[in-house]
Amino acid sequence: MFICHVALQGCLTLDDVPYGITADTGGHIKYLLELASHSARDPAVERVDLVTRGFCDGKLGARFASGYGERSGKLRLVRLADADPAYLPKERLFEQHEALVDAFLGYLDGLERLPDLIHAHYADAGVLARAAQERRGIPYIFTGHSLGAVKRQANGATDEGLERRIATEEHALARADAVITSSRDEAEAQYAHYRSIKAGRIRVIPPGCELSRFEGGQPSDKVRAAIAQFLRDPAKPIMLAIARPVHKKNLVGLVEAYAADPALQAMANLVIVAGCRDQLDALEPECREVCEALLRAVDAHDLYGRVAYPKTHDPEDIPSYYALARESGGVFVNPALNEPFGLTLLEAAAARLPVVATDSGGPNDIIERCRNGLLVCPKNPEAIAQACRTIIGDRRRWIRFASAGATAVAAYDWKAHCAVYHRLVRSLVAEQRPALRWERMLTCDIDNTLLGDRAALQDFLHWQRERRETIALGIATGRSFHSAQSILASEGVPDPDVVISSVGTRVHWYDRARRCFVEDEAWTARVTRGWDDAAIHATAARLGLRPQGPLEQSAGKASFFLDDMDPALLAQRFGEAGLFVEIVSSHGKYLDVLPQGIGKHAAVLYVGERLGLTQARIVVAGDSGNDRTMLRACPHPIVVGNWSDGLGDDPALSHAYIASATHAGGVLEGVRHFEASGTW
Repeated sequence: MFICHVALQGCLTLDDVPYGITADTGGHIKYLLELASHSARDPAVERVDLVTRGFCDGKLGARFASGYGERSGKLRLVRLADADPAYLPKERLFEQHEALVDAFLGYLDGLERLPDLIHAHYADAGVLARAAQERRGIPYIFTGHSLGAVKRQANGATDEGLERRIATEEHALARADAVITSSRDEAEAQYAHYRSIKAGRIRVIPPGCELSRFEGGQPSDKVRAAIAQFLRDPAKPIMLAIARPVHKKNLVGLVEAYAADPALQAMANLVIVAGCRDQLDALEPECREVCEALLRAVDAHDLYGRVAYPKTHDPEDIPSYYALARESGGVFVNPALNEPFGLTLLEAAAARLPVVATDSGGPNDIIERCRNGLLVCPKNPEAIAQACRTIIGDRRRWIRFASAGATAVAAYDWKAHCAVYHRLVRSLVAEQRPALRWERMLTCDIDNTLLGDRAALQDFLHWQRERRETIALGIATGRSFHSAQSILASEGVPDPDVVISSVGTRVHWYDRARRCFVEDEAWTARVTRGWDDAAIHATAARLGLRPQGPLEQSAGKASFFLDDMDPALLAQRFGEAGLFVEIVSSHGKYLDVLPQGIGKHAAVLYVGERLGLTQARIVVAGDSGNDRTMLRACPHPIVVGNWSDGLGDDPALSHAYIASATHAGGVLEGVRHFEASGTW
């Protein structure tokens, strides 16, 4: 494979990237370089080109000039020339779109062979990728990194430049063959602002992260000295923030939160590592504004001796900052108004430093997966301060969060990321496969049914590959569509033929011709018809139900924590309020409220009808309470050996095959039973 990445913003080099030298030389470059480097390690990848914009700037030097390329193994960096030789911030790149498109097409035409796929990073690169798709027939993937519509929402205001950026993003999204996001929040909440992209073309592939240098980091004398000069009592726990000095990182908001809480000031010092500055006047306007605002806030609240803001640092100092905060019993704080992913949270986790993070963006996924800190609203100073006090002041909690950091190192791995990424690339460039007419369908739950035993999963996938032309593979899960897609891909499960998600309230079909999933809008319309979300949540609040997070709520599904309540009694109470709903509980923890007659069972039967299959041609498999109605409704149910919520003892499931084997092994045992019986 030959993959071409396009990233026009910032100062991109293959080695010694000057991170922070401009506002646009940040995390997306680190992401790109690590992705390209690890991608190139795959023997199936023969070449990776990185295409960026060339410029020659008096402050930045001539090393970024167009025509000056770099090579490293399979990697090649190409710098395009346009009509302006100067460095341009992202806000001005639109001025050179036409010239950059011409230069990019000229680069492509000069190659011995065209790339198999283009991967565009940020909207301006998407303009080039779309032009290459339309004029040279090359498919492209788009990664937004940071979205204009999210910035508009966070700021509560807009301007001409931001609206232009959003329009450019819509232009890139409209024709993208796939969109890669880092988190479920990005896929489901952030891209919901855009009309040009449907859920089925969005893939959640958490990035890998090079975290080894943070795992073994130790406080250095240099870092100790850098902050000691600011602090009256350097031995106190450290609240550490590391971010570029730009408005969306909300560093001034963090200072205000600290200033408003005397108890927190008595408990901890605040250390802010905000890029490098020599003279404030030499910084880019936005960076200068933020740095000046930080200094004014420290002065206005007389925080001298309690807040450190070192002027400069080297890249190798960053692990030492995390290590020093850990040694002090402190916490890492990311208060960004929106954080598309949250790399610094993983660095802190690898350093075994608990975190307090914004609840807007990727940190939702990281904290859910790693369990290493607390989420807060970035616009609520009291919540930020309270979360910091809670962690620093509770040693047992601090130790639990610090110990959970090991999960981050295992979960965010570049090798695993590239395995999923390359499968997606191959699917986008492969010849189209004809649509099939299946004879049978197997539909499985995910957690603790299909997944949970990797050796058994491989045996099941071998069985499934031999029958994929005749047996449709369906998924029926309580997870959202993107959560289901992401976890299945990470475990090596091929794209299912149909995904029933969110406890049966959404159906997505895999379209082989378009190489993406497509939402079944007729089913969604049936689910949401007459759904009164406000009334459901108001009644739930009166009943004392505690809601799950915003991402778990959707049209046609309201999700809560069970908290030892009686599901049957709750159904009665909803009915007394004039709301006739389905109540689905699982694992003794979770409760979903659905429209009457809707659920996994109804969705499976609907899918069977769409495929022209009778119920006798459908096998379903599950393990817990939210599978119960599906298992009861189908004539060929499998209950895997690790069942819970009383499934194995349910008299209404006397027709089910109760497997001895667990997880995918139980599914395989069950389908072999029904195959041998001749009833399926």
